[in-house]
Amino acid sequence: MDKIAVLIPCYNESKTIEKVVTDFKKALPEAVIYVYDNNSTDKTDEIARNAGAIVRYEYQQGKGNVIRRMFRDIDAECYIMTDGDDTYPAEFAPEMAEKVLKRKVDMVVGDRLSSTYFEENKRPFHNLGNSLVRKSINVLFKSDIKDIMTGYRAFSYQFVKSFPVLSKGFEIETEMSIHAIDKNMFIENVVIEYRDRPEGSVSKLNTYSDGFKVLRTIGRLFRNYKPMVFFGIISLLLAVIAVGFFIPVFVEYLKTGEVPNFPTLIVCGFTMIAAIQSLFTGLMLQTIVQKNRQDFEMELIRIKSQTDDENNE
Repeated sequence: MDKIAVLIPCYNESKTIEKVVTDFKKALPEAVIYVYDNNSTDKTDEIARNAGAIVRYEYQQGKGNVIRRMFRDIDAECYIMTDGDDTYPAEFAPEMAEKVLKRKVDMVVGDRLSSTYFEENKRPFHNLGNSLVRKSINVLFKSDIKDIMTGYRAFSYQFVKSFPVLSKGFEIETEMSIHAIDKNMFIENVVIEYRDRPEGSVSKLNTYSDGFKVLRTIGRLFRNYKPMVFFGIISLLLAVIAVGFFIPVFVEYLKTGEVPNFPTLIVCGFTMIAAIQSLFTGLMLQTIVQKNRQDFEMELIRIKSQTDDENNE
């Protein structure tokens, strides 16, 4: 098992990968640098290998697929995840690693948004999107993560081996954040500097399509992790609609003793039934979520015991 593993997912980063590998080797001389090439066509893998990194390959396209492969393949006491585009300075890595190794933090978030991100990033919709995602998650999940979509993070062994990677693309960071919040993981933020991509280096993130995927992921995970709130809101909305349309019918009945709008009354009845069904769906799913959390805690104990046995050997 490595003490520190630096994980660098790459897709066509030939202009910057040599500097990234060199910087992290200098900042963390005890670390093993892993570059996972994701179908690059510009000799990123050769450049990384010549710079001293261990190069491996993931042929399923997408950052989430690469992270899944890395987490399965590599065993380390501390993992540093960064990008191959030289936007995250390596000098912050020792502080992040120390928090994992000394303070037993499960996930350290490299916080760009509290420093230079908004000045360095030249894509205004990216700035708006990052702020929107951060606010949405912190409100929905009652958390205080300063930068939800940063690709610069440090993880413990327990986090990596217990995190089920489901996302295929750039929404992976959002999934990591929500998972850590929901499972009561120990999270800390480290303010880092951010620098925009050098000239000639092109971002693989599409502002609109990937931004939509991130928002869709937030909605999906909110439904999965907080089903009582999610279906409770739907139930409340349906109940309000049913009552709102029922009141005029009921008032007319009190005045005349007749129900002139039977179709409205019938629709109100079905809408209220749907509201009750939604409420009970949320209650049942919330019970399942609670059981999953209990099972997750037992899985953490199993991973910890397995790690201790390996260290003793």
